[in-house]
Amino acid sequence: MRSLDHRHSLALLFVSFAAMAACGDEAVIEKPDAQTPSTELPDGAPPDTSEPDGQAPASDASDAADVDAADAPSCGDGVLDTDEACDDGNVEGSDGCSSTCQVEAGWTCVEAGKPCTTICGDGILAGKEECDDGNKAAGDGCSAVCRLEDGFKCPPAAPCTPTTCGDGVPEGTEACDDGNNDLGDGCSPLCKLEPKCKDGACDDRCGDGVITGAETCDDGNKRSNDGCSSTCAVEDGFTCAVPEGVPNAPITIVYRDFRGYDLPPKGVLPRGHIDFENKNSGSETGIVMGTLGSDGKPVYAKDGLSSANTSGKAPFDQWYRDTPNMNRTIIGKLDLALQGDASYVYDAPQFFPLDAKGWVADGDEPARAGGHNFSFTTETRFWFTYQGTEIIRFRGDDDAFVFVNGKLLVDLGGIHGPLDAAANLPQHPELGLQLGHVYDVAIFQAERHTSGSSYRVAAPPSIVRASVCTPSTP
Repeated sequence: MRSLDHRHSLALLFVSFAAMAACGDEAVIEKPDAQTPSTELPDGAPPDTSEPDGQAPASDASDAADVDAADAPSCGDGVLDTDEACDDGNVEGSDGCSSTCQVEAGWTCVEAGKPCTTICGDGILAGKEECDDGNKAAGDGCSAVCRLEDGFKCPPAAPCTPTTCGDGVPEGTEACDDGNNDLGDGCSPLCKLEPKCKDGACDDRCGDGVITGAETCDDGNKRSNDGCSSTCAVEDGFTCAVPEGVPNAPITIVYRDFRGYDLPPKGVLPRGHIDFENKNSGSETGIVMGTLGSDGKPVYAKDGLSSANTSGKAPFDQWYRDTPNMNRTIIGKLDLALQGDASYVYDAPQFFPLDAKGWVADGDEPARAGGHNFSFTTETRFWFTYQGTEIIRFRGDDDAFVFVNGKLLVDLGGIHGPLDAAANLPQHPELGLQLGHVYDVAIFQAERHTSGSSYRVAAPPSIVRASVCTPSTP
């Protein structure tokens, strides 16, 4: 009986222990040392923090939301989605694809993620187009690539029309317009900026073809999107350099046509100029002063003195200045050709640039010997960077005066046949030239008597040339 009671007691103890184990965390078992019970698992692993209802943790849900947002269509991501007409990879407007990914007027967007391009010839001025006259024909003022052509202006939504250089209003591609036909005053008679240099110091003028100051290029204009910007900085995607060995170097020349003194008055026209088709007494030096005047013109040196070939200051002052009813002004170009010694030369043993032009064309003067138009003057200039080796060569018939840095270097005055001159610049310290500085050469010539006409000018290899910009190789 005692052993039965003993077994019964053990059974009750076992059931009680099992019940306590089944209650889990509702039972608190105090440790013998009365410390806070340990929550660590017996094997030292961290406690299970998973959600009791089997859902994913909040951090996992956030990550999933981020993935969904990244996969969602977005304008500007460079991927063309169903509600987008274009997507160039940004949300900036005015580049062909708007901030809402719609194609803008005047543009075409062919490939997603790539820049849009303008449609030249659609009549809509867009992007970097300077003009768009609704066609891709050249020669009408707006080129086949929608760039303004020289001598035109193209207002938006209006036909292109010719500009008038010399009217005092810069328009179209004109960089300037000072309303005159003078060279050396900073604005050429072709409405292009000229270098303004005095004693080798040139003004910092973007667009004059001379790299100065902070300029990294100067292509002779102030138009952007041609490789050299309107501030004379090289534009992205281009390389700009001053070319060497180019086949020609064009320079501007001003012709002034006169009627000979043997012609009587005609209507509003006075008798022909007293210095043309009149005196004929051979070579005569000293007609002009040793330096140019403040207006960049030769100064008559024989006022009040005897001269075998001229008739005073007032008539001489008309030689190289526009004078209504006395002369007619025509602007042209001389193409100086590259030579084997790297110099640039224009050579015309028979120099009659005004045949069928000027007074002859108007019927106010007859063509003379050989059917040519005689009685004219010329004025031209070019600039060079002094290297210490330059030689200036010239041939003239009749008068010819060559100035370097404003100082007379060659004097071939008077009525004569072709005369040649060569001047080695390092041998002329009176010119005040310094290595690496830019100077001008000013040439004034006159053809004053009917017999022949000859003209030759040789510019040194250091003649100033504008930058040429080309697209960079990808």
